[in-house]
Amino acid sequence: MTEKMTVDEYIAQQRAALAGNPDCGMTHYNLATALLGQRKFDEAEKEFLEAARCSPTLAEAYVQLGGICLQRGDMEGCLAYNQKGAAARPRCAEAYGNIGFIQLQKGEIDKAITALEKAVQFNELFIQAYTTLANAYLMKGWVDKSIQANAKALEIDPSFAVAHNNLAIAYLEKGDYASARSHCEKARSLGYEVAPEIIAELDNHNA
Repeated sequence: MTEKMTVDEYIAQQRAALAGNPDCGMTHYNLATALLGQRKFDEAEKEFLEAARCSPTLAEAYVQLGGICLQRGDMEGCLAYNQKGAAARPRCAEAYGNIGFIQLQKGEIDKAITALEKAVQFNELFIQAYTTLANAYLMKGWVDKSIQANAKALEIDPSFAVAHNNLAIAYLEKGDYASARSHCEKARSLGYEVAPEIIAELDNHNA
């Protein structure tokens, strides 16, 4: 889409292209993405399904369908579509990241770790996957591995507030209050709302 073209014009262009070539998966995908931007979820869903039908290896279509499910609160649908995305393209990092996120929400920590480790293996710059993996490690009691995963996220973006918050929690677990306080303050300075319990615990150990 060019800068001068409006979203409606872009949608009209994609529809016109589909009139001439209705089995082009990428055009269905582009149309769906534009409709999603307008929050027309039902229409977007139909186009993403067509994209996947026309281009079975287009894992991104399944990932987007999973996102629509999540928007509706359908975690099982989100998981199923991302699993289809991972099957369509086995090195699709985003699909594995979403699978891990949903599995963690369901309390399936070991499955989540397996999926999230694949996500960061396939995309070493997948910052959200590192922080979700760090949470999974922490839930397993693997505090050092959690710290390592968060540190990796901060190598990618030193101002990623979620990683600083996670590190504050992990260092609290280790009893390293100075490091915990440092990361807590950094997270708050970046606009992250640190849980009151964390702040209270740090206040109790104020040097």
